[in-house]
Amino acid sequence: MWLTRFRQLPLALRVLFLASFINRAGMFVFPLLAVYLVRGKDLSPGEAGLLISVGSTGLLVGSLLSGPLCDLRGRRTALLTALLLNAAGYLGLAVLDGPPWTYAGLLFVALVGMGMFGPASNTLVADLTEPEQRPFAYTVSYVGNNLGMGIGPLLGGLAAAYSYHVMFAGNIVAGLVCAAMIALWVPRDRRGGTKDRAEKARSGPLGHRHVLLLVLASFFYVVPLIGLEYALPLAVTTVLHDSAGLVGAVYTINSVVVVGLGLLMEKRMQGRGTKSLLLIGGLLWSLGLAVIVVAFSLPAILLSTVIWTLGEIIVSVVVPTYIADHVDERKVGSFMALNGFVLGLARLAVPAGLGALWTAHGHGPVFLTLLAAPLVGMAVYAVLRIRPPAAAATASPPKPADAAVGT
Repeated sequence: MWLTRFRQLPLALRVLFLASFINRAGMFVFPLLAVYLVRGKDLSPGEAGLLISVGSTGLLVGSLLSGPLCDLRGRRTALLTALLLNAAGYLGLAVLDGPPWTYAGLLFVALVGMGMFGPASNTLVADLTEPEQRPFAYTVSYVGNNLGMGIGPLLGGLAAAYSYHVMFAGNIVAGLVCAAMIALWVPRDRRGGTKDRAEKARSGPLGHRHVLLLVLASFFYVVPLIGLEYALPLAVTTVLHDSAGLVGAVYTINSVVVVGLGLLMEKRMQGRGTKSLLLIGGLLWSLGLAVIVVAFSLPAILLSTVIWTLGEIIVSVVVPTYIADHVDERKVGSFMALNGFVLGLARLAVPAGLGALWTAHGHGPVFLTLLAAPLVGMAVYAVLRIRPPAAAATASPPKPADAAVGT
């Protein structure tokens, strides 16, 4: 039972997962930020979009800072810094009334914190789990985050309908509650096992290069995830001429599949090699996007969401698990930060590229490009040298019969 496996995880991780859920559920501001800047600060939609784009570079900076901070000051310090920066930035947005550039600066601070939190959390999971526990731990983390993301915009909308100050206050209070939980129950970094992992990471001809290549290649699986965030709302409203409210159905289906099937998928993943899982994940991404390309309609989009979400679950668990299993403990934070940076880079580059393609050639080439991305990723992973899972690699061979006698 998954509940038994959950109880076997360290208390600090169970607290971290609960804190991450509260933090995600309390993210009231970011989904409604454009509305706040236009209605609450009297900016034009164009100004609001520009300020959000500039401020969103904080996600990239936060990802880059997370690794060094984890390594130099510890995982708990990185998590607390992330939450406090996020709260400080949103507090400034709520109470300060200045020129528009100040809003971009405050948003930048808040999103630096948001960008730091995920890599630091993944690094702490790597520290506090054994290899055989990691896929389950990362699955629980991913399911909890998605459940929180499904609840957060709904609660934020209710808060904003009452008052923008309530919306900001709810976000800040949730972050501070999470910080208190982490400060009380998450210990300082555990350094046990560093020697064993360092020796394992240095063994073999590839060193850490195989991990670097695997993380960078995951960009091709991130492209469709970010691309669909941009393309689907436009496709539903301007091509299919349906209500914008139907876009929410896509996100609801995505969250339901992650929460409902995430743990079942983790059980199915047990015993399979990393390369096989990455290829299966890419195949699911490709099949889901092929449904949209071949039969472009609202039912096709909804069916597609079910299929590609299964691929999203696999990749989201496999990549951090591989990092945790194969990287020297002293460098886990940096590689988790690189994983977050890949996501942030896609979030900045993909919408701009797809927007230019849509403007020039329409929606068809956009979805063909999204379909091509996971196919390229599968080709890269097919030829990439990937090491076996840590649990299999470190399993002790049976003792010879003569060695067992007289010991």
